[in-house]
Order: sequence, then structure tokens, then C-alpha cells
Amino acid sequence: MDQLKASPPRYLEFVTNLIRNLFAFEELEASFWFIRLIFIIHVFLNFNCFTMIINYLCRLKSNLKALKLGSFRSRISTINTVSISKEETVISFLKNCSCMKDLEQIHARVIQLGFEQNRFVVGKVIVFCAAAEHGDMNYAVSVFEKIGDPDAFIFNTMIRGFGKANDPRKAFDYYKRMQERGLVSDSFTFSFLLKVCGQLGLVLLGRLMHCSTLKRGLNSHVFVRNTLVHMYGTFKDIEASRQLFEEIPNPELVAWNIIIDCHVSCGKFNEALEMFSRMLKFGVEPDEATFVVILSACSALGALDFGRWVHSCISNIGHGCITEVNNSLLDMYAKCGALEEAFEIFNGMNKKNTVTWNTMILGLASHGYANEALALFSNMLEQKLWAPDDITFLVVLSACSHGGMVDKGWRFFDIMKKEYHIQPTIKHYGCMVDILGRAGFVEEAYRLINNMPMQCNAIVWRTLLAACRLHGNVELGKQVRKQLLELEPDHSSDYVLLANTYASAGRWNEAMRVRKTMHKRGVQKPEPGNSVVGRHPSLRSDEPLLSFL
Repeated sequence: MDQLKASPPRYLEFVTNLIRNLFAFEELEASFWFIRLIFIIHVFLNFNCFTMIINYLCRLKSNLKALKLGSFRSRISTINTVSISKEETVISFLKNCSCMKDLEQIHARVIQLGFEQNRFVVGKVIVFCAAAEHGDMNYAVSVFEKIGDPDAFIFNTMIRGFGKANDPRKAFDYYKRMQERGLVSDSFTFSFLLKVCGQLGLVLLGRLMHCSTLKRGLNSHVFVRNTLVHMYGTFKDIEASRQLFEEIPNPELVAWNIIIDCHVSCGKFNEALEMFSRMLKFGVEPDEATFVVILSACSALGALDFGRWVHSCISNIGHGCITEVNNSLLDMYAKCGALEEAFEIFNGMNKKNTVTWNTMILGLASHGYANEALALFSNMLEQKLWAPDDITFLVVLSACSHGGMVDKGWRFFDIMKKEYHIQPTIKHYGCMVDILGRAGFVEEAYRLINNMPMQCNAIVWRTLLAACRLHGNVELGKQVRKQLLELEPDHSSDYVLLANTYASAGRWNEAMRVRKTMHKRGVQKPEPGNSVVGRHPSLRSDEPLLSFL
């Protein structure tokens, strides 16, 4: 027996297997063998196994049995030479909690044990409400209001939760209450508040919070500084983001990822590629988040050569098995028109997800391979490993539009609603209008718009107006133009489309009248687009290969 005490791992696997077998009993406390096992391990071997059993039950989502076991432990604690604290048991429950129903049961146990004023335990309850995917901030508020003396951690958690719930007013209400209690705002407080400002575009409030961080000397803290860089990026103020980043003495990977993402979100794609190259020269090794962002910049620019170079980096570093990175590579190759390389990535992926299929189907459809795109979609459905989502059907309808497949478009539109119970959005209706309009069924498209369960936007009306111009339906084009005048009266393309509709029908006087009206209202066409074909300056043939390649 002494030998067993000295080396618990030798019998731990044996004990664990016995416990797993005993879980087949519905009433654990009624099992003679269960009681005997607990007695032997807990008293004679002096081995604390209750936490292990409770954690195992929680992982099996058997929280009720876990709570019963906790109660059973407390009743036999009189013969236990090594006791587990009740607080430790409750924390174990909370760590393995998976839904609000479980949390409510555990919270009831917290109250029974007299921990409702224990800030550490109650703080864990609030953390689940604020941070979990299925949390409930209303429940968090009810728990918070019963705490006599909440600390800064609990206030920060409430601020974080309301930020996640996109409720900035309440987030700042709790910040104000925190100040009124004389609690010190720390780096976490400002990180959460700055993130709220960035997410919701609260520019003035964000600048005020930036001033507050300067007053408290927290602006140089790594969390606060990174959040500030990201916040100004979401405000599309790339100059402020860049200035804050340049003030960091030795930026780490997270800071580099943030500034590159800020450039991409602001449409500064070339600058993003430059920042990526600069990061590599500083010897900072990129991670999967870096590659996902930089590949999106390559996609937007059509920078195929740079994208291939990034692909070689991914292969050499060893991130080629990460699904998100492969999806970004797939998207980059598809948008750059390199469909063979896109298919090579797609076929080589061991772990696909719905995004993978969506990206490949869209890549085929957007390059004119509508039949192949729909064949790939059928393959996805046949394998029954991935359920199509609303994006999948949006991509499939786009393929039908490119291929002029009206009947198939209607069929997939009906399947989406009836078989997969996905409610069509304005984008799905817009695709159907485009399908019908391209095929010449402009009257049917007009009826579909009038029967939509939501209000039609200018984009869908403009799609129908373009179809009217294409097929010379002047009278319907005039009705559509009236709708657009109410939504966006000074959009230049609407004037041009209507004028061209009149011109295609030989009604030159009406076409000239529309052009004059456009001129009188001062409506200007946007600047013409341009294309640049060239090589990125960072990709010189004589540039030495980086150390981690």
C-alpha cells in the first residue's frame, strides 16, 4: 500500500477505467462497488480522485451526475483524511460548463454552498455569461447586482460582455459605475472599451478613451497599444494606426498582424504587402492569421506572383495543413484566375469545411465554369459531410446567373427554403432577379421584387434596370427608375442606364433629357478604373531567402 501511495500514476489508469465502467450505473450513490472504490482510494490510498471523476462527468456533459457526486463527497467527508475544498469543486464545474442551463444549475449549487458573495467563484459565473458563445448578459446582470462589493475583475468582465453583445451604452455605464466606486481602471478595462469603440465606429468616444489611456500612462501597454492600432484601423484612419505602430520599440507578431490587417481593411493592399515583407526582414515568423490576411491582399490586387511566394513560405514553415490557410490560398488562386492551382489546393486538402466548398464553387462560377460549379455542388451534397449554408446557395445562384440557368436557379432557390430551411436574404433575391433579368424575364423579376418579404434596396432595383436596358424594356425601366429616385436620387449609373435604355430603343430625345437632368443636378460619374500589371518591388530575384525558409 505504501508503494502505491508513493507512485499514484501506476494505478491511475486502472482506477480511471474502473470509474468509467461504473458510470454505466444510473444511481452512482447506490452502487456498492462505487462506494467501495471511493473508500479504498480516498481513505487507504490517500488519493484525491473526486475532482478527476467530476471533471470526467462534466466532459461527458453529465453535469447532474457530477453535482450528485459533489454532494456525495460532502457526506462522506467525515471519513476522508484529505478533503477537497468546496470552492475547488465548484470551479471545476464552471470550467467544464457548456450551456446556460448547466450554468444555472451550478449557480444554484454556488448559492447553496454560501458562495454567492465569493468574488472569485461568482466572477467565474459572470465570465461564462460574458465570454461564452451562448452566454446571457441579462443573467450576468442579475448575478452582478447581488454582489455586495464587486472588484475590478468583475467590472471588466461586465464591460467585456456588453462589448461582445454590441451594447456600448451599458459597457460605458459599468465603466462609470466602476469609477464611482473608486476602482482603478487597468489595461484590460481600456482594451475592452477601445475594442467596443472600434467595433461600433464610435470615433469621438474612441479618441476620448485614447486620451484617458495617455493620462493614466497605459498607452504603452502592449494590450492597449495593439487595441489602439486596431481601433484606428477600423475607423479607416490608417495614418494614426501606422503612427502608433511605429512608436512600438520591438513589435511582436500580434502587432504586425494588426497593422497588416488595418492596411487591408483600409484598401491599402500594396502597403500591406510591404509591411509583410518588412516583418519578415525583422525576423518575425508569421502565423496562420498573418497568412490569411496577406493572402486576402493578394486576392484583391490579383498579385499572383506574390501569392505564390507566400504559398512557398507557408509550405516551408509548415502551415499547409491548416484549413483556414488553405481556404485563403484557394481563394487567392481562384480570384487570380489560376484555377488549376486552386483545384490542386482543393484536392490536396484533408480537412475541408463549408467555406472550402463555397470558395471553389464561386471560383469556377466567376470564371464562366457554371456547369462545373454546379457539378461540384452536387458532389458536396452527395458526400453528406458538409451542410450547405446561406453563402453556399448564394454562390450556387451566382453560378446559375453566369450560366443563364433559370430553371435550375428556381429549383435551388426552392431547395434552400424547403429542404434546408434557410430563409432567403435580400442577396438571394438579388441573385434571382439577376438570373431572370439576364434571361429576359424582366416582368417576372419585377413581380418577384414586389413579392419579397423585405423592402427592396437600390442594388436590386439597379440590377433590374440594367436588365431593362439590355432587353430594351423602356416602360418597365421608367418604373424602376422611379423607385431608384426615392432611394438614391443622385446615383450616376441610374441616369446612364436609363439614358442608354432610351437610346437602345431609338428614343433619342428622352435620352438627351435624362443626360441634361443629370448635368443640372451636378451628378458626376466616378473616376474611371485602371489596371496595373507589374511585379511587386519586394520580389527581386536577388533577394536572399529568409532564414526560416
